[in-house]
Amino acid sequence: MSQTTHEKKRAFVEDLGLFLESMGLPPTAGRIWGWLLVCHPPHQSAAELAEAVGASLGAISTMTRLLIQLGIIERIGLPGERSRYYRVTSEGFAELLKAKLKLTTEIRRITERGLELLGDQPPEVRKRLQEYRDFYVFFEEEFPALIERWEQSRERKHA
Repeated sequence: MSQTTHEKKRAFVEDLGLFLESMGLPPTAGRIWGWLLVCHPPHQSAAELAEAVGASLGAISTMTRLLIQLGIIERIGLPGERSRYYRVTSEGFAELLKAKLKLTTEIRRITERGLELLGDQPPEVRKRLQEYRDFYVFFEEEFPALIERWEQSRERKHA
């Protein structure tokens, strides 16, 4: 039995919800983001989002605020309308990675504090924590360059 376009969109929305959940965000936030990536028109009211993702207006309000803070979506007004609408930002995924970079920096700082605590311990005791610290240092150094390369690539494509 073949899926309809609507069913495929719903599956996509659910997959994005699960993906964001794996990154530590509420699945409803991912579903909203997913819906805003595939819906038509590209902007949706809170009521339209609630219906599309099966969430309450309260949950939509909370999750859209979170997504706005992360830079993934934005709230807009349309001329002649009182309602406010939401749409994805063109920088959404880069903004999500920038948020992860901040978390990477924080965990690197925490691992360094742990290494200070183990300062007088033999290298074999410090090794596990040192590996984690080195991993986070690597990504802390590499993420900004990757994001910058993406933004440059995006600019060239849209120039």
